Amino acid sequence: MKLLDNALGIHEQALQVRSRRLEVLAQNIANADTPNYKARDIDFRAVLSDVGRKDNALVSTQNQHFDSAQGIDADGMRFRTPFNTSFDGNTVEISVEQAQYGKAAADYQATLNFLENRISGIRKALKGE
Repeated sequence: MKLLDNALGIHEQALQVRSRRLEVLAQNIANADTPNYKARDIDFRAVLSDVGRKDNALVSTQNQHFDSAQGIDADGMRFRTPFNTSFDGNTVEISVEQAQYGKAAADYQATLNFLENRISGIRKALKGE
């Protein structure tokens, strides 16, 4: 449905990335006491800018051409740099993770509300209201 893709825009992908980020932050919190566990996060802006670039990506026409992909991982995963070091090598700081999780949950809810308003508008337009 091209009509719905245009109407919802990038918010469908944004919702998927926000959901994945909540999962990663929850994993960080769950592994707060695991020795040598490295806290991770998803770079939301980089992932969504990469989604926009896929349509305009350069394609090499010969095998000798250089690859232009200088981006991030496909999932946008990054390791977090801790403010305070831990003796056991764990980089999870529970207060930071909880704050990030709260902000990510609020962002997820805002994206859901935006999509709900968009869908409601489309529904009204189709009904002729």
